[in-house]
Amino acid sequence: MGTIHKTGCVLCAQNCGLEVEVENNRIVKVRGDKSNVRSEGYVCRKGMNIANHQHNTDRLEYPLKRVGDAFERISWEQAIEEIGAKLKGIVDQYGPRSFAYMGGGGQGCHFEAAFGVRLLRGLGSRYHYSALTQEFSGLFWVNGRMHGRQNIHAEVDAEETDFLLVFGWNGMQSHQIPQAPKHLQRIARDPDKMLVVIDPRRSETARIANIHLPIRPGTDALLMRAMIAIILQEGWENSDYIEKHTSGVKEIRPLFAGFDVRQAVRTCNLDYEQVREICRQFATRRSCLRYDLGIMMNRHSAVSSYLAVMLLSICGRIGVRGGNVFHGQMMPLGNHSDERDPKTWRTVATKIPAIVGCFPPNAMPEEILSDHPERLRAVIVSGANPLRSYADTTAYEEAFQRLDLLVTAELAMTETAVLSHYVLPSRSAYESWDGTFFPMTFPGIFFQMRRPIIEPDGEPLELGEIHLRLADRLGLIPPIPDSLYKAAEEGNDAFGLALLDYAAKEPAALGAMPFILGKTLGRAKGSVHLAALWGMMQTAPKAFRKNAVRAGFTPGMGMGEEIFQKIVSHSEGLWVGKVDPDDNLANIRTEDGKINLVIPELRSELESLDAEQEEAALMPDPAFPLVLMAGRHFSMNANTLMRNPAWNDGKRDCTLMMHAADAERLKVKDGQMVRVTTEAGSVEIEVEVTDMAQKGHVVIPHGFGMAYNGKVHGVNVNRLTKNTNRDWLGTPMHRYVPCRVESLE
Repeated sequence: MGTIHKTGCVLCAQNCGLEVEVENNRIVKVRGDKSNVRSEGYVCRKGMNIANHQHNTDRLEYPLKRVGDAFERISWEQAIEEIGAKLKGIVDQYGPRSFAYMGGGGQGCHFEAAFGVRLLRGLGSRYHYSALTQEFSGLFWVNGRMHGRQNIHAEVDAEETDFLLVFGWNGMQSHQIPQAPKHLQRIARDPDKMLVVIDPRRSETARIANIHLPIRPGTDALLMRAMIAIILQEGWENSDYIEKHTSGVKEIRPLFAGFDVRQAVRTCNLDYEQVREICRQFATRRSCLRYDLGIMMNRHSAVSSYLAVMLLSICGRIGVRGGNVFHGQMMPLGNHSDERDPKTWRTVATKIPAIVGCFPPNAMPEEILSDHPERLRAVIVSGANPLRSYADTTAYEEAFQRLDLLVTAELAMTETAVLSHYVLPSRSAYESWDGTFFPMTFPGIFFQMRRPIIEPDGEPLELGEIHLRLADRLGLIPPIPDSLYKAAEEGNDAFGLALLDYAAKEPAALGAMPFILGKTLGRAKGSVHLAALWGMMQTAPKAFRKNAVRAGFTPGMGMGEEIFQKIVSHSEGLWVGKVDPDDNLANIRTEDGKINLVIPELRSELESLDAEQEEAALMPDPAFPLVLMAGRHFSMNANTLMRNPAWNDGKRDCTLMMHAADAERLKVKDGQMVRVTTEAGSVEIEVEVTDMAQKGHVVIPHGFGMAYNGKVHGVNVNRLTKNTNRDWLGTPMHRYVPCRVESLE
């Protein structure tokens, strides 16, 4: 019998609570943790298989340096010295824009971002490339215009809603909200509630829905414009709410007056009367709207997000129970970075602005391959695998070969690590203190700080520690007196007083605070991440402190220490705050305090969004007559976090989903191998003939094509995605990739 530990899953953003049995330093049994107040014992098969993430033969144990075509083991001292010297030389010669950091913690480990971003800023660069802007650039940008801050987003109040409208979200498989399958099934089965799914596929969520609208791929924005037009033309909008809580309604009404909704709905291949009835119910019931990558990584991404917020606004469904609500946050995901501010950086070659302080990974290959004098020459990849996670693997391979310095800090020898000059081993989520800041609960604010439950093999470090050591070598940390180290050993109270005294005397302290905390308190506690948590609690913003008081914490100077101690002592996680559900719209940060319905930059695209122009734009290219959905969340993938394919033994996990009519036309059968070709490249894959696919629409999941024990399992769908097939904010159109399929038999 091993030791039972309370921890959390790191294989998707829900981070469900787990009880893990560890025996002989290995995870041997996993079950859901009923004491976790967020997940309440719920866990999917991904969480049940975290042992395959933690224990695999690709795990890195020691720093490695590329010598010729091979890697040699080196010491940490040599690795930090050489990387630091090369990085400093590049930045000194070519300027700070020549350096980028790609990381931020992914699905389960966000604390490294505090150190990685500070390292980046310490060298004068702002080029932080993140998965946040791989998928959500349009959403965040629209938030900035309509809500006043890019990191303020309204999510569904699934507990209280009576009518859940879904666009491009397969929550039965992808989750994205706590215990999504349980909520979806509960709503669909309740005779007083309604679940409506709009999706080209007959997905697992569409299968249980009360109504499924099999929309034509790529027409989601057109349908949303039609729905808003129907509601306004019928007079179903919430006039009182619009008057009190929105601005610009007079300016946007002409965009929908006289709009040919019937023709628009026909172009979407849907029934007008059914769409009209859904509009009526959405406008008049306690409704909410959930949309996901199905439209955010599709045609008209930013306009779709704009229309989604507009639809909710005119129906009075933002900031109210049962609608879309603003969750409380312990730490916001990203910063507000308005591109209209001249201080906001843009990429030098593609001219794409920072969104929530981050840049889209799809732009990186061009930024490296550019002839611009300030092109990217040095990249640190931290806890990410762009060679499998991001668009256009071929472009990335070419670009990474041109870098003067590529450093990968990672758990395993990934495809990105293989191309690197230096590979640095990091501790896993179960070997270090770490947590996430996904704000997805309401009205409570939940947080769980996972503690180490496995002793690492070899010499891996916390990712934050790796960034700290590089910062030290680069001279980014001011001198620290011995008294501060001593105070850290004496306890948090003594350290807090000594830190205040030191910060008052050292002008460079504030800018290097994560590193100072890591070197002093981190050494005393054995974790730079844990030290960062302590610092975060001492400097928590006023809004979070108010929410913490509502959750039962004591107001005053000692609140930060109280919350820190509670977090550390509750390995299962706990409520650290509670928002005021009756004043939810106070989260709006626009100048007038209202939801701004006018976005001038999107007006022309919205005006051109009609049936005639969409029919022309959607006309298939004879060379690529099918539409590929490149990426699919389901129970047998976890981005690139699961390298060992053993967790899917006996399952059909990486196939090309195809409608029977297309299979018959192409003369292919279920299980047959085919070649899929796009503008970017070709792959060979097994066909799965299924009624889940729509005619003319094929699907390949992401998270496969990784080499393990010398064998590649499945196909890398990003061989088929072109990094330039993106919108003006850098969002890739992964859900609308023209392709052709050919039989290999």
